Amino acid sequence: MIDIFKALGDENRLRILNLLIKADLCVCEIEVILDMSQSNVSRHLSKLKKTGIISSSKDAQWVHYKVSNEFVNNDKLLCRYLKEKFTSEDVFTNDVRRYQKYKENNMNCQWITENKDKVQNIIK
Repeated sequence: MIDIFKALGDENRLRILNLLIKADLCVCEIEVILDMSQSNVSRHLSKLKKTGIISSSKDAQWVHYKVSNEFVNNDKLLCRYLKEKFTSEDVFTNDVRRYQKYKENNMNCQWITENKDKVQNIIK
């Protein structure tokens, strides 16, 4: 339990979790949506994965992350609390808005790889 709360005690990890509640995403997608560096995103994902909050699966050259079923099933009250708070705080609602623009523009990992310089102008 202590490790879970330590992992959730960082704003960037909460921002990542907020997105992963919405959809399975790869590092490059999280990177552009949250406007964070790849190394920073990877470091935070590693911490979340180590505590069992998220899980991953490989798809060709990309690794996709999602909220783990185990975390959702074992920590229902905490998950409900987080979802509620994510909808009421600006930093999280702004991230969701950027995610929605990302999806509306049919972006994906391949598109990001080929057009990384254009992404931020589209999802601002």
